[in-house]
Parts: sequence; structure tokens; C-alpha cells
Amino acid sequence: MSDKIATESAHTTRDRVREGYSEIARAGTWNDARNDARAEPAGAACCAGGGCCGPSTFTPEQLAAAIGYSKEELASAPESANMGLSCGNPTALASLRAGEIVLDLGAGGGFDCFIAGPKVGATGRVIGVDMTPGMLAKARANIALYRRETGLDNVEFRLGEIEHLPVADASVNVVISNCVLNLSPDKAQVWREIARVLRPGGRVAVSDLALLRPLPEALRHDLEALVGCVSGAVHIDEIRRDAEAAGLADIVIASKPGYVDALTAWDDPLYRKIVAAIPVGLLPSDFVTSADISARRA
Repeated sequence: MSDKIATESAHTTRDRVREGYSEIARAGTWNDARNDARAEPAGAACCAGGGCCGPSTFTPEQLAAAIGYSKEELASAPESANMGLSCGNPTALASLRAGEIVLDLGAGGGFDCFIAGPKVGATGRVIGVDMTPGMLAKARANIALYRRETGLDNVEFRLGEIEHLPVADASVNVVISNCVLNLSPDKAQVWREIARVLRPGGRVAVSDLALLRPLPEALRHDLEALVGCVSGAVHIDEIRRDAEAAGLADIVIASKPGYVDALTAWDDPLYRKIVAAIPVGLLPSDFVTSADISARRA
């Protein structure tokens, strides 16, 4: 593929993702966007299903509880910040400490940022980055409620792409992300940016979807599967190679197939589509897994 074609393809992918998440931001949650898509077939078609970006058969609160968020964590974040866009709990994986500076890639409505804020306390800082203006507006609108509830003023949000982070070199202690890296058309560049912004000894705590084997061709080019965090996912081995090439060390990738099995059991529309596309006798979790990814900058 020529550089020009690759660049055009990356722009197309990014635009599709931005459009899909703009619709989710406008609707409020993935479920609401999905219902809007059903009512208006000509618009927001990407939101007709579910996936890690919001199983359509569970509420955001039920999903968050199912993937490991505690009642205390859910209570610390403004309700509208939880848009049902998670596949794990990176703040728990990160073991955040008071005084740390945390960067959240693809912050959405700010859910993980507002959970991270009390963990790092008044001497810490949380920076959320998102490329979708609608998401950024929603996250910023939640700050006032967060301040009232916690008494903290330690969370901010910046507009930007995760391939080109609006953050200074070696300026953060921890990078977190929740079901977002799979959406990037240039994942190797994202890992280079992660390494760039981390201080020496800084760490990575990412929850994402990854592949265990190649997806069927029909799913690889499916828009709903892209915005649903499936068709853009890459193999676990590729994730490790990209992180190593960026200069990160102590890389640990823990597969959690139970998440995908749960989505299948919940009769999620996107996972019904995956079941129909894969060979008989195999499960979606034979192809896709939720993964906790941790690493450190030397």
C-alpha cells in the first residue's frame, strides 16, 4: 500500500470513528444512540449494535459493575460521565497513588478521569484527551458536579488525537485508556506517543479489545464492528511488538475472555453478528478478548 493510500485510509477510519462517537455524545449513551439509529435508519447506522463500546442489553451502570468498578468508584463520578463505553477498569490496574499525574487516552465523557481524580488527590492531576468535540463538551460539563461532590479541582480535558497527544514530553506518571486504542488507525504511533509523554519509570494501564486469531473478512470491513471496538482490534502479539518497539518494558498482557463471553450471553446485537460470521463450533471469544495491558517506561 502506498503512503498516500495508507494516509487516506487512516483519515477515513478516524472520520468514521469520530462520527460514531459524536452520535453517542449527542445521544448520551451507546444505548440511546442505538435507539436513535433504529428510529432514523439514514443516520447513526454505526450505533445500531453494541460491543465494548456499550452492550445494548445492559445499562452503563450494570456494565461498569460487571467489569469490576466498585460502588465507591461509581459514586465518585458524575452519572452522565458513564456512557457505557468500557471493557475494563484501567484505574484499578494502574494502582494510582496520591500526587501522580494521569493521562487518559480517549476520555469520552470523563468517566475514568473522574474516578482517577480522588485517587491522585489534590496534589495530583488527571488529563483527559479526546478527538470528538461533543465528547469533550460533555466531559467539561461534568467538571462542575465533580468539584461539588469531591471538593477537588484536579481534572481537565483537552481536544486531540491519541496519535498526536497535546501533552509535553516526559510529563505524566501514568497513561490509562479504556477500549480506545483499538479504534486508532495507527496503533504503533499511539504507543510511541505513550512512551514520549511518560516520565522515566512511568507506567501504562490499558484495558482494550485484542484478537486471538484473524477475524472473518466480512467483519474486518464492517462499520458497526469498527465503532463497536472489534474490527479495529489487532492480535495480542502485535500489541506487544508495538509497545516494545516504542521503548516500553515489563509488558504484561492478560487476556480476559469472560468479558466477550458475557456480551455473547447477553445477546448483544454486534456479537450476534460475529456468531453468524464465524465457523460453526467456534465462539466470539475464540477470536476476540478483553485484555489488561500494563507496561513501564525504562
